[in-house]
This record gives sequence, C-alpha cells and structure tokens, in this order.
Amino acid sequence: MLAPVIPLRPVIRQTRGETPLALSDILEDGVNLALWQRQLPLHIAEFGALLVALNEPLADSMVIELNSEDAVPNLQGLASSGRDLEGYEGFVADVSWLVSAFACLLGAKRIGVRLRLLDKAMCPRFHVDHVPVRLITTYAGIGSQWLREGVMDRRKLSQPDAEPSERIEQLHCGEVALLKGTKWHGNEGHGLIHRSPALKADERRLILTLDWLA
Repeated sequence: MLAPVIPLRPVIRQTRGETPLALSDILEDGVNLALWQRQLPLHIAEFGALLVALNEPLADSMVIELNSEDAVPNLQGLASSGRDLEGYEGFVADVSWLVSAFACLLGAKRIGVRLRLLDKAMCPRFHVDHVPVRLITTYAGIGSQWLREGVMDRRKLSQPDAEPSERIEQLHCGEVALLKGTKWHGNEGHGLIHRSPALKADERRLILTLDWLA
C-alpha cells in the first residue's frame, strides 16, 4: 500500500524588480512580498514634500467601486488640502494608476484607499495584516520596515522584547510593495511581518495603502 502523499508547503519568500511587472509575483504560492523598486518622478516627489510642508492633518479614506475593467477610479477629494500645489494632478494620476493596476492584478471590484500624513509610527510593533493583500507606498519620508521569514518567532509578535534589533529590511520612499496577509488563501499563518518605522520629532511621512475589499 502506497503511503499518502503529503503536499509540501512552498518556501516563504520575497521578490523584487525594477518594473511594475514585479508586482505580479504576489500571485505566486509562497511569495508574501512583491516589491516594485521604483523611483518617484520628480514632480510627484516634490508635491509630496510640499504637502508635508503644509503641516496640516491628513487622513483621507475612501472606497473605490470599479464596475468594469476600464473604469477610472473616482478619487475626487483626495488630498484636497493640496489641490492648489504644483504637482497635485500628477500625484492624483499616480494614485489612480496604482488603484487601477491593483484592481487589474487581483480582479478587485472594491478597493479601500487610505492616504495619511503621519508624525509618529501608526503600527510601531511588528505584526501581520489580517487581510488578503495590501499595497503600501510612501510618497514622502521613510518607508515601512519588514522581516524575512525566520528572523522573528511568529508566536512572539505581541511581545516587544522579542523584536529583533538587526536584520530589519526597509522600503525606500516611492517603492511600491504588495504584502500578503493571513486571509490570502494558502498564506494562512505566513503574512508578511512588518511595522511602521519610528520617526524623529521633526519627521513625517506621507503613506498610501490600498486594500482589496471585494
């Protein structure tokens, strides 16, 4: 009698590339981070810096409904405090492209959009997201931090004294990351471990996140 075949779980890994095509790696089994190592166009980077310099609170949140593949995301009102700043239209066009690309890659019909200006770490402890997948990119300031598999014991994620002080990876400003969470089918228990970076007293960061809602 033949022994039952036990399927092997894919090795958990992270991938990166210099073109948007790198983001499609997130669809592969075992990949819990796909990173597009892009540099922000100058006019968008300058807009981000200007928006930060306004020193006004910003915490925009909206849900985008996409009823067809060629639907244009309605981002009316996004970062409205900066609509008179040079580069605003280019910034909104960039966010719109990311929303459309995110939707196309995943077949998403509803996407949660959050744009925040932060002066402190929003999620200072290493954690995993309880979502299928999340897009994160920073338009100004430093990027989010993450860990390769095995650097931290997942059973100790809620314990500050168990967090590593080295081997911490960091996203660069402008890079676009897709992070698998625990609700991605087949990725249960292997969501990417990450956190918000600590900020100095005079530091701020402009961060965009997209969530696949349906």
